[in-house]
Amino acid sequence: MSRKRKALVTLVCVLMAGAVMGGLGGGAGIAADKPIVLRVLNYLDATSPAAYREITEVWEAFEKNNPDIKIEREDLFNEPFHQKTEAYAAAGQLPDVLYMWPGGRSSTLHTKHLVKDLAPFLGEMRKEFSEAALVPQAGGYLAELPVGVTATHVLYVNAKMLRDMGLAIPKTYDDLKAMVPKLKAAGKDVILMGAQDDWVMQSCLFSMIVGRMCGDKYIDEVLAGKAKFTDAPFVKALKFYESLYADGVLSRKVLQTPYNEVNGLFASGKAPFMIDGDWKVSNFLTDPTTSQALIPPRDQKNFVMTVFPEIPGEINHNTTSSVPGAGFGMNADIPAGSEKEKAAWRLIMWLTSPEVQKIRLETGAAFPSRKGVTSDRLEPLAQERAQFYGKFGGTYVLDNVLHAQVYGPLNVGLQEIGLGLSTPEQVAAKVQKALESWRASQK
Repeated sequence: MSRKRKALVTLVCVLMAGAVMGGLGGGAGIAADKPIVLRVLNYLDATSPAAYREITEVWEAFEKNNPDIKIEREDLFNEPFHQKTEAYAAAGQLPDVLYMWPGGRSSTLHTKHLVKDLAPFLGEMRKEFSEAALVPQAGGYLAELPVGVTATHVLYVNAKMLRDMGLAIPKTYDDLKAMVPKLKAAGKDVILMGAQDDWVMQSCLFSMIVGRMCGDKYIDEVLAGKAKFTDAPFVKALKFYESLYADGVLSRKVLQTPYNEVNGLFASGKAPFMIDGDWKVSNFLTDPTTSQALIPPRDQKNFVMTVFPEIPGEINHNTTSSVPGAGFGMNADIPAGSEKEKAAWRLIMWLTSPEVQKIRLETGAAFPSRKGVTSDRLEPLAQERAQFYGKFGGTYVLDNVLHAQVYGPLNVGLQEIGLGLSTPEQVAAKVQKALESWRASQK
């Protein structure tokens, strides 16, 4: 055999051996050389004490344990996140995996079916989750796997401040209103909110008011065209909201307070009450990078999580506004059965795993959507949150059941009522008109 022919035979043998080894390794060797890249749009408040543990124990841990997958992650928070999501959707450049809501805030993703139905991926694992977390979402299917369950309305109470002033947690609205003169005389605000962003007032306060005074059945009838936002129940809810300013329970200052600025105001004792969502707990817990907390664990026992007191004329009592939590969805354009789809599902399963949900429970980021997730490392305020869900019933969050074209005018209208620029009747008419315009666009 000539030298040239020997060299050719040797080359062929080497290539065949490589092919056999690649086959035996199930592609692992190839994947190791060229990992699958997943673009991820994540929702993260970088100022929260929970941020460090999420980055290190969730994202960095996944990459360490899955070297065949490369994550290109973009972290955004609040309105910039929602704006970027809409921009990606409009441009047809949606990330492979993205954080999203079960309803209105992510309505484009749901109604245009831009993300996959995750129910078939779950299979028998469905039993490991609370059924309340897996109900069909805005598009009629399971578009995102919730990382938890969410109460968008919580009345946070500095109980020690009330005791020191000879006051108690109010049971009725009249009780709350009666506190106003004494609190103002002491230089205190009554209720703090970081409602400069217009979604806060609707999601964290007004949705609860509508749930109490109108009920979910009424909203269902409005959406079905059997009732209107201009009807008496909804206008009455808007009028009660308006009275909060007239009675001194809410100050117009809340409409100029940036969302995260309210954290320090409440922790420093500017008011005995704050209204926000259950997720706000995470801002008050210990930051592992500094070992500091806005509300130190030794003081957290002085704070209570409850709901707004009884409202005159309410038909539902002791309720919050709640929704299956936000979570992660998968781009519908990823080819079915592909390696990228398998990688994306592996990431989603990790992000909703017992290990990650335990971290989110400990940091106050979310209450688990999986069954049986507990921890013995909860700070007092995180324990308070864990107990909150069993105490109060839940009604709709309006921006979860209404399309963005409808809740947008409502959000703006609530700001206008608070600033004295619109009446309840005017806002109700604008919202009804928006609903009718949206409904016509769907035909």
